Amino acid sequence: MTEKEDKTFGFHHKNSNGDPSGGCSWGPGFTISWQSCPKKMDGVERLQNGADIEDVIDACIGRLEVFQHSRFESEYNRLAIEHLMEARNQLFNRTKDRESRGVEGKYEV
Repeated sequence: MTEKEDKTFGFHHKNSNGDPSGGCSWGPGFTISWQSCPKKMDGVERLQNGADIEDVIDACIGRLEVFQHSRFESEYNRLAIEHLMEARNQLFNRTKDRESRGVEGKYEV
């Protein structure tokens, strides 16, 4: 378990090979149950049993956009949205790279 100064916590599981395998993160007002296995493995669709990082980033972008389209619009919000979108894009690029190498959905580097 980890604790940050802002009182968010996480318990992150690993499988017997030490690979990420789900877990939970929580803090004031939120709980996230993380996906515990690839959603597609060896070409077979699997059950989504938790959140992906991209899903959580999209939720944060959506919330910031509410502020940005209100009287609380600010450069800070704009930059935060921009950086979250860049993070999401990098994760998309990672997936595309893994697909091109034939390792997406596999516990392979």
